[in-house]
Amino acid sequence: MSRAVFLDRDGTLNVERHYLHDPAALEIIPGTGPALRRLLDAGFELIIVTNQSGIGRGYYTESDMQAVNEKLATELATDGVEFLKVYYAPEAPDQNGAGRKPSPKFLHDAVMEFGIDLKQSFMVGDKLADLQCGWNAGVKKSILVRTGYGAELEKSESEVVMKAVVVDDITEAVDWILTRS
Repeated sequence: MSRAVFLDRDGTLNVERHYLHDPAALEIIPGTGPALRRLLDAGFELIIVTNQSGIGRGYYTESDMQAVNEKLATELATDGVEFLKVYYAPEAPDQNGAGRKPSPKFLHDAVMEFGIDLKQSFMVGDKLADLQCGWNAGVKKSILVRTGYGAELEKSESEVVMKAVVVDDITEAVDWILTRS
């Protein structure tokens, strides 16, 4: 069984842009590439798990989202980063969608598809749904980054967030993971 770090996309790997759909607007958070490379070097698989409600709301298309994902992958490939898979939930919050976080469906799918050991894996994100997704799946730890919506969440939901590890950004999340794995 393999270990993985499940990663939210917007606000975690790239700067939060409300309903990001234009690859030209993609801005990767500084230090993300080298940090993710360290995880790969330590034997972790990298899997993106993202809610993309803008598709379900009609703000942009799946093709738009795929173009952003491709640019993200291309830019991070310069640091030797490769994602095992990108799972995405295109539904709006009021639409039925089995994979929409906080559902652990995509993490369970990764167990079946790639032999991921959830008890040795981590979930990293900037929203409560990201943390809950990890908790619901039984990962070793859910980690909140203060980038994106994370700092706001830390203040507004301090009781709930206490169950998570809270760090400034993806680089600090990787540091935390690597010192405890």
